[in-house]
Amino acid sequence: MSVGSASLMRRKPASLSRLPRPGISETLPWVLLVILWILDTSLQPALWSSEQIGLTLANGMALVLVAMAETAVIITRGIDLSVGGMMAISNTLLAREVGGSTVSVLLWCAIVLIIGAAGGALNGILIGVTRLQPFVVTLATWSIFDGIALWILPTTGGSIPNSLITLPLGTWLGLPRTVWFLVLLIAIWAVLARTRSGRAVYALGSDPVAARLSGVSRRKTSIKVYAFSGVCAAAAGIFIATQTASGSPTVGDPFILSAVAATVIGGTSLFGGKGGFAGTVAGAFVFTLINGVTFQLGINSYWGELSQGLLLIVAVALHHATERGARARGRRR
Repeated sequence: MSVGSASLMRRKPASLSRLPRPGISETLPWVLLVILWILDTSLQPALWSSEQIGLTLANGMALVLVAMAETAVIITRGIDLSVGGMMAISNTLLAREVGGSTVSVLLWCAIVLIIGAAGGALNGILIGVTRLQPFVVTLATWSIFDGIALWILPTTGGSIPNSLITLPLGTWLGLPRTVWFLVLLIAIWAVLARTRSGRAVYALGSDPVAARLSGVSRRKTSIKVYAFSGVCAAAAGIFIATQTASGSPTVGDPFILSAVAATVIGGTSLFGGKGGFAGTVAGAFVFTLINGVTFQLGINSYWGELSQGLLLIVAVALHHATERGARARGRRR
């Protein structure tokens, strides 16, 4: 037996090699979520009830939807600041136009989702075709979308029919409807991530040059991912309408930075090519529970904002350290 054959026999088969362990950046949001949930439920034991779990999920669902949009975009090394404006367009259109009938509700929900896809596709065209920076493009379209929302509904007002308000409330098969809605979102992400377009999103974020050489179109991928982002933002506008029962032209602005922060804290790297929706969900509910805990403890709300900012800095630092470590290991090989 040759030396080469012996060395091959001594190697472990790839299928038996140890699976990579999750890094600190991936486990951080789940550890924080468990700690905050235990703290919150110790302050409010009623949160263990099915109804209260449903309400907690409902309070964070709009942020989850916007963070879902940011997750897809950030994986491609982009960012979408226009989600707040698109959320406002969706919210104000529903408040001004939707009627009380089921047909009207379904029709206008479909219309705002189509508008979200069109607005997101516009971002994707400007970024993918002209190669403009995503930050600059989406900052401009955020302002444009906010202006459109102000034209639709200059001040907070309008009305949302009860059939839409009660949609996320109640239970189905013994579980809160918001639980099923969250499961649906996770399933949608899992399916899309395994499609050719989903793999192209990760490839583009990991190495744009290698992705192009492999046949991935930057233009088509950018249009698809930003259109997806627009749909998620429009859906968030629909969901927030069920909670406020009215429309507001500025309703989406507070969600922009929170969604980016929840995405990064959830383990998605700002360097692109790495991340997923499950961690983003954890990051979004970390933010939701932070606000609840500070309120229950009677702490001034600015401490909640301060802690969110600190978490974002820690998450970015962890991602940066992980990337530097990976590059250093790559050079040693």
